[in-house]
Amino acid sequence: MTTHRPLVITDDQDLLDDLLRIAAAAGVEIDVAHAAAHARPFWTHAPLVVVGVDVADTLAATCPPPRQGVLLVTRGADDPSVWRRCVAVGAVTVLTLPEAERRLVEEFAEACEPETRSGETVCVVGGRGGSGASVLATCLALVAARRKMRTLLVDADPLGGGIDVLLGEEHAVGARWPGIAEREGRVSYAALQDALPTFGDLTVLSGHRGAPSAIPPEAMRAVLGAAHRGCDLIVVDVPRHLTPAAAEALSRAAVTLLLVPSDVRGVLAAAQVLPQLQKHTQCVRTVTRPGTLTPDIITRSLDTPHLGFLPDQRNLADHLDRGLAPPLTPQTPLARFCHAFLTGSLPEEPS
Repeated sequence: MTTHRPLVITDDQDLLDDLLRIAAAAGVEIDVAHAAAHARPFWTHAPLVVVGVDVADTLAATCPPPRQGVLLVTRGADDPSVWRRCVAVGAVTVLTLPEAERRLVEEFAEACEPETRSGETVCVVGGRGGSGASVLATCLALVAARRKMRTLLVDADPLGGGIDVLLGEEHAVGARWPGIAEREGRVSYAALQDALPTFGDLTVLSGHRGAPSAIPPEAMRAVLGAAHRGCDLIVVDVPRHLTPAAAEALSRAAVTLLLVPSDVRGVLAAAQVLPQLQKHTQCVRTVTRPGTLTPDIITRSLDTPHLGFLPDQRNLADHLDRGLAPPLTPQTPLARFCHAFLTGSLPEEPS
């Protein structure tokens, strides 16, 4: 299938340099026509047309067919004639650089992302340290990808050592959070996917193992917004001590899974985490781990619906320590839980 690129029409080299830089920030490639006559083969099929004010008059003289998605761009001060030129070329608006750079980045990114999947976000949080939240988040993402769901696994814990380790892919080529942290605004999921380690239908945004640094909430917002448009499922591993970026992820969650060890200390710890989650998200469900307490006692104690029980998986820790991804054959507890969740437990919207 032919992929069409945004079209830029200008013979102003300074303006073109700006537009090339802005397109690169959006993660898209563009076609360039230095003269109005050269634009005709691209005019109809380009998802977006950006016209430099320097060629607006000559372009209008060629009587291009009417179309949506035409922008007139200028680098100069206010010019009374610019709106006449805007109308003449059929543009929807005039963007003045550098003030409108952010808007133009978003326009480029959106134009190259016509496919919208409306992916759901699932957050996974441990009610107590060591409850297995990161492992469950990883397995949910793996199982979803094996079911041919386009999936993004997001590590929201800057102190977690990198969720890519749980996949056995800590040496995979691609960006981690430090390389994505400056992203904000609307970005293309295709560009994000190209930058990150990707394995079939699974893309991973992991922390790193250098000096820890906070994840900006603006970057989390940009990543999750792009993934919502480009994915079927987004799984976020959320730390117990909530950061602004974690709160941003929770605010977008269709459901948040709180893993609770079935013992007194596990329930007490989860009871401290739960109110913090509920400040940012509505649909919290408990998943209980093995212990001495029954699910009904935990449900009454936390006053939160119980989603399911996740048994221990034999030899899992040894498997992970050998640098291997979690074994997810159909008979394993993790695989059974993940398949059941993906089949029947993901709500269409928070309740």
